[in-house]
Amino acid sequence: MFSRVFVRSLASASKNIRPPIQLFGLDGTYASALFTAASKDTSIESAAASLNKLSQSIETDPKLKEIVTNPSLASKDRSIIVDTLSANNVDASVANLLRVLAENNRLELLPKVSNQFTVLTDAYNGLVKGTVITAQPLDSRSFKRIEKALAGSNLVGSSKSLKLINEVKPDIQGGLIVELGDKTVDLSVAAKVQRLNKALEDYI
Repeated sequence: MFSRVFVRSLASASKNIRPPIQLFGLDGTYASALFTAASKDTSIESAAASLNKLSQSIETDPKLKEIVTNPSLASKDRSIIVDTLSANNVDASVANLLRVLAENNRLELLPKVSNQFTVLTDAYNGLVKGTVITAQPLDSRSFKRIEKALAGSNLVGSSKSLKLINEVKPDIQGGLIVELGDKTVDLSVAAKVQRLNKALEDYI
C-alpha cells in the first residue's frame, strides 16, 4: 500500500489529471500514481528526468544496485539510501516515491517504475515507439518506406508521431514483424511456415 503522504499528494491532484493509458502490475501502479502526483505538484518532465537519472545510476553502479535490491535491509538503512538518492536535486514527487518504495521495501522496483513512467510520458506526448523485426538489416530506403507507411496507418494515428527502430532476428527467416505498443503484426516467413505446418497437421 502507498504511504499516507503519497496518497494525500494524489488526493490533492485534480480529478482531470489522469495517466493517458492504463498500466498493470505493481510497477505500473506506482508509475501511474507518480504521473498523477507529478502533474499536480512538480512536472512530468522533471519527474521523468529524475527517474531516468536515478535508474541509470543504479544500473551503472553494481554496489549501489546490490544494496537497493537487497530485500533484507532494515528500515533505517532503506531510509539512509533514500536520503542519499534524493540528495542531488531529485524531483520532489520522485523523492516522495522513493520514500514510499522504501517504506514498503520495494526499492528494487525503481528501474521498472522508471520504464513504465516512460511508457506514460510517451503516450502523453503522442509518441508511439515501434520495432520492425527483420532477418537482415533494412537498408535506409526500405526502412524509411516502412516507417512512412506505418506513420500514416491506423496503428499509429494522425495525431501521433512514430519512433521506429529496426531489430534483426535471423530466426524469422524472412519477411518482417512489426511491433507498435501492444500490437504485433507478424508477416515473417517463420510464422507463415508455422501456419502451414498447422494446416497440414489439421488436414492429415
